[in-house]
Amino acid sequence: MDDPQPTARSGGVVATLAFAGTVAAIMQTLVTPLIAELPQILHTSSSNAAWVITVTLLVAAVCVPISGRLGDLLGKRRMLLVCSVPLVVGSVVCALSSSVVPMIVGRGLQGMGMGMVPLGISLLRDVVPKEKLSSSIALVSASMGIGGALGLPIASAVAQYANWRVLFWGSAALALTICALIRFLVPEVPAGARGQRFDVPGALGLAVGLVCLLLAVSKGADWGWASTTTIGLFVASVVVLLVWGLWELRTEDPLVDLRTTARPRVLITNIASLFVGFGMYAGMLIAPQLLQFPEATGYGLGQSMLAAGLWMAPGGVMMMLISPLGGKLTDARGPKFTLVCGVLVIAAAYGLGIVLMGSAWGLMLFLMVSSSGVGLAYGAMPALIMSSVPASETSAANGFNTLMRSLGTSVGAAVIGAVLSRMTTTTGGFTLTSEDGFRTGLMFGCGVALVAALIASFIPAVRTSLTAGGKADEPAAPEVATATS
Repeated sequence: MDDPQPTARSGGVVATLAFAGTVAAIMQTLVTPLIAELPQILHTSSSNAAWVITVTLLVAAVCVPISGRLGDLLGKRRMLLVCSVPLVVGSVVCALSSSVVPMIVGRGLQGMGMGMVPLGISLLRDVVPKEKLSSSIALVSASMGIGGALGLPIASAVAQYANWRVLFWGSAALALTICALIRFLVPEVPAGARGQRFDVPGALGLAVGLVCLLLAVSKGADWGWASTTTIGLFVASVVVLLVWGLWELRTEDPLVDLRTTARPRVLITNIASLFVGFGMYAGMLIAPQLLQFPEATGYGLGQSMLAAGLWMAPGGVMMMLISPLGGKLTDARGPKFTLVCGVLVIAAAYGLGIVLMGSAWGLMLFLMVSSSGVGLAYGAMPALIMSSVPASETSAANGFNTLMRSLGTSVGAAVIGAVLSRMTTTTGGFTLTSEDGFRTGLMFGCGVALVAALIASFIPAVRTSLTAGGKADEPAAPEVATATS
């Protein structure tokens, strides 16, 4: 393993990778202000227009673990450049679209670029000095949340005051900027798994299994949870993923080394990641609705989409500020401690939300506290993963952990969406989620965050701290308690 690059150079690398993650997240929230207008813009039905959002989720879930493994095989910098290409092309396709099919194609291409974050986190292990590694990992990992929080008000402002196509031309320009920064600022490092084969059957099996699972989760409410289609997709996902798991255990160079992911430290971290993703997304789903519901309901705050985005933006700023501090906490007490603290902060934020949901200032405070917890948790999880896997598997392992977070947000969206759609009230002839529905959703978020903290508390300790390279740490016996627990 090469020695880390000088600190001066690594600073540019960290800034570039954090910017890349932020832009990738902005791509996901880009169409949020356009949801109500998409059927008219694309001359299609609301159900068809919904695929503009769903396809990005599906493609990202499939491509993130695949691009991570290719990063281990071919080089992380090379794959970062490859991921930037569909971001540019997809943005241009969307900007030129006038119907639903090319828009879905463009959004799918944008989803292919989401592998940048786990690739970037893995690259940090090779180029950042040890003393700056934890803070760098925390910042780049949290960039997805930062981009999501900041992207909404930016996209809302552009959609409100300019033509909607400007959103996609702007995203194309940002993607081109990322490509140039990676080309000139990010160094090439040797591929950790060079010489191994790419697991094509494993990639196809994981893709089919994930698409079946995520389609059932994301569209089950529309199709009906007891419908033949939804149940059939759930059954197909279970069967395909079981067969995929057997293949991965038997093949020589698997896409995901399930024996590594079965190590207690990695396994428990990934399980906790599911619940953290759920806990994070519940608030992001509830807060904008409360802000924009009409005041006539008695609990809605009557804000415009732009105003709601601006009330939510401080949450993204807090995540940006807290992430490096989370890295310092990881250096002092270990990533497990940081993760537990993060999810407890998220739980406390939901408690605040239940009490303060009646005002815009209260919701802003709720999101600021919640985002602070997310910043701590999202920075700790990759540190836990990378301290537990060989250097040749860092990209694949981080990609799999990112996938676990995404599955958590997908399940969270389905569960919270079901709660909000069932607990309703009628105002002015319209059926809307009731105040009790929102309170129940916030209580769900709090409970899930507490479960995540409980799960994270069982993560085993390791004997040595996260290093900038070399062989991964081996889990110590459960009774060993060190500063890096």
